[in-house]
Amino acid sequence: MYNFAGVIDRNAGRQPDKVVLSQGERRLTNRELHARVGALAAGLRELGIGRGDVVALLLYNHLEFLETVFALNRIGAVFLPLNYRLSPVEWEFVLGHSEAVALVTEPEFADAVPGEGPLRRILLGPRRPGWLSYEDIVTRHHGDTVAVEPVGPDDLQRLMYTSGTTSRPKGVRITHANHLFKNLGHLVEFGLTSADSTLVCGPLYHVGGLDLPGLGTLHAGGSLVVLRKFDAREVIDAVEARRPTNVWLAPSMMNAVLRLPGLAERDTSSLRFIIGGGEKMPEPLVARIRATFPHAWFADSYGLTETVAGDTFNDAEHVLSKVGSVGRPVVHLRVRVVDERGSEVPSGQLGEITLSGPKVFSGYWRDDEATAKVLRDGWFHTGDLGRLDEDGYLYVEDRKKDMIVSGGENIATPEVERVLYEHPDVVEAAVVGMPHERWGEVPKAFVVRRTGSAADAAELTAHCRERLAKFKVPAEIVFLDELPRTPSGKVLKRDLRAGRQSRE
Repeated sequence: MYNFAGVIDRNAGRQPDKVVLSQGERRLTNRELHARVGALAAGLRELGIGRGDVVALLLYNHLEFLETVFALNRIGAVFLPLNYRLSPVEWEFVLGHSEAVALVTEPEFADAVPGEGPLRRILLGPRRPGWLSYEDIVTRHHGDTVAVEPVGPDDLQRLMYTSGTTSRPKGVRITHANHLFKNLGHLVEFGLTSADSTLVCGPLYHVGGLDLPGLGTLHAGGSLVVLRKFDAREVIDAVEARRPTNVWLAPSMMNAVLRLPGLAERDTSSLRFIIGGGEKMPEPLVARIRATFPHAWFADSYGLTETVAGDTFNDAEHVLSKVGSVGRPVVHLRVRVVDERGSEVPSGQLGEITLSGPKVFSGYWRDDEATAKVLRDGWFHTGDLGRLDEDGYLYVEDRKKDMIVSGGENIATPEVERVLYEHPDVVEAAVVGMPHERWGEVPKAFVVRRTGSAADAAELTAHCRERLAKFKVPAEIVFLDELPRTPSGKVLKRDLRAGRQSRE
């Protein structure tokens, strides 16, 4: 049985009165969730939605988002979480490319949704002409039961479109087996049990919000506390009030939390682990995290949408001795670092990170060419550069396209960023290559300073010269109010290269 919907049945049978989902004042027990999911599944089936059909979700974080995911799993359909930060033109592309048959959304987005075609439209909140009411569907089918659809390991569970750092988003095909082995990896890695509770503050359309370790926690019989959107103060308020045991925070989210005044006086002792990841975490930032959350294991991680996230984690025993590492792979996943010919390189040598195992995706939706470029000989070629040490711990150094080649010398941008982060007035930093007539490329740094800081480019340049080879020192430093980022927290270096940012 590969269908995750069976977990909802099991939890309802084992702990029917346990609160499994909560958001604000709303609470759903396992019994109530099971009933609502069954009713929604019956209503979707009545609309003609069934096995293999793609249904899009364009929502902020709501309990209804999760109900819809489970209901679609239940009938063997495929869920497609849409990035709500995209433009309507981009939504239209994804809806068309995915061949979605239905859309579930909320009033804030309803007017911007493309209005043509046979797409069934389901709306949360107040009724609106031309839309089906989500709550009416659930109410009308209250008490209905739908058997869990048997699915195979290669059947699609979801489509997740990449965040668009390429010319067009690509649809990542995630199967039921991919999802199952991802959950298994996280269950083993973190020892998840029914006592665990995940604070979901990242967007559910992203693998970080949904899967690190979200759905894995539910698989273990645990619970989720859901915030509609990320807000640093609300995160700490929820930690104090609701006592979750874990949370995923992308680097930008973690930075926002660490900048909260009075954080040291807040009670965050319920957190037994915090998952990081999304981009390379500078060592000074890791040190600040550990000092701020002394009770929690900071599990820096590496993962991609194509692997349902969470491929490696730095274990609690080596947070200090392997600082800067994203750890070793989860169970049933292999990691290799290879050269341009695809041959494995020795320990300590830089190369491309490749992954193999049952949590690795099955290919891109309707894009055989892109699939063939990254899935070769049973290995997923990530495009990320890294190295493995003698103990098998992975260190992610850069994206292939972000490596700076200056006068024939390779410069890994995170190395320069790490040095900038060591300056006490630097809150965030990103480094890209800029064209140079003599050297081909030279580093250019973009920096967000601490509020009230008077540090200037000359001071930061001198700081770098003391710690880096001359050719690695930024040739130019630009100060910004904030770094441009994707919704998952990754710095948009293409925007920095193109000059698309707001200066101070």
